[in-house]
Amino acid sequence: MSADHSLVFVDTNILVYAYDRSAGQKRERARSFLDQLWTANLGCVSVQVLQEFYVAVTQKVQKPLPQQAAADIVRDLAFWRVHAPVAEDILGAIDLQRRHKISFWDAMILWSASQLACATLWSEDLAANRTYDGVMVQNPFLS
Repeated sequence: MSADHSLVFVDTNILVYAYDRSAGQKRERARSFLDQLWTANLGCVSVQVLQEFYVAVTQKVQKPLPQQAAADIVRDLAFWRVHAPVAEDILGAIDLQRRHKISFWDAMILWSASQLACATLWSEDLAANRTYDGVMVQNPFLS
């Protein structure tokens, strides 16, 4: 976890590992990371992350969760800080995409993290230890 106790935005893949019963060691590590965020009240997500998480754990993992179990997890995660994008946020993400030459969806995640004033984004999808407009990407599995 971030040493200065600043907010941490969690990308979909980290959440999926935490609840994917076939993820092995990554599942245990992801659950530990999320427990730290719950304890410190530092977790952040976006509506996009919650949507992607629900679809992934109910349809894409090897051992899908029942829909109600996944809905209950989404309900719990909604107690974190949640960014709900509006049209202006899409334009901000487009600007990030163009400037950093990343996918729109990754730019949307980064934009949401910045809008919640997160210093850190936990993700496997973007280059670790790179900063995008004040948000440092960290792969928690590499630490």
